[in-house]
Amino acid sequence: MFPCFNTTTYSSSEKMRKKRQERVVPKGCLAIKVGHEGEKQERFVVPLIYFNHPLFMQLLKHAEDEYGFHHNGGAITIPCHVQHFRHVQGMIHRDSLSNHHRHPPRCFGF
Repeated sequence: MFPCFNTTTYSSSEKMRKKRQERVVPKGCLAIKVGHEGEKQERFVVPLIYFNHPLFMQLLKHAEDEYGFHHNGGAITIPCHVQHFRHVQGMIHRDSLSNHHRHPPRCFGF
């Protein structure tokens, strides 16, 4: 007879390991939260160079207007609908692809 393995323990530790890996932010990127207050917010990992893009600067300005300049810690929160952010994210990504002098960072996940 084969020995029994506790698959519940293995699967829960595997889930915890995967969750920790998901929380790791690659070098050159920053984790942000997106969503209006009261909505389910989503976590995004974006390259730092995108913070200089005019569209992203508008989102950051909106966050400053909403929350003020001082931050209590944790991830930066962009107060817009997730769908709107994904649209802006796609536009920024396409802009980066049209620039032949730089390759787009790989941490900008969709």
